[in-house]
Amino acid sequence: MQMLYNSENFVIVQIDVAPAGQPGEAASAHRGGYEIVDKSARKEIYIEGAMAQSFRQGVDALIEKSPTQEEFDEYLGRFSALMQQPVVLH
Repeated sequence: MQMLYNSENFVIVQIDVAPAGQPGEAASAHRGGYEIVDKSARKEIYIEGAMAQSFRQGVDALIEKSPTQEEFDEYLGRFSALMQQPVVLH
């Protein structure tokens, strides 16, 4: 798990999951995704697979333009409508 972004409004954590090892299984069979937390709405989403790849491509394209924090948060705000899981602290 690695925190990739942390602003006043959002947090992005990259999660890499190793497969339940079978003998002889390739190390490249790792999977994982991204957890995006909207701090103000107190909701989060975990994305993986094709959606995670699309998210990463969008982030990479945005980074090429040297975005401001507001521009980056605006991009992340597009995912807020998908967030259904409440953030619960314990």
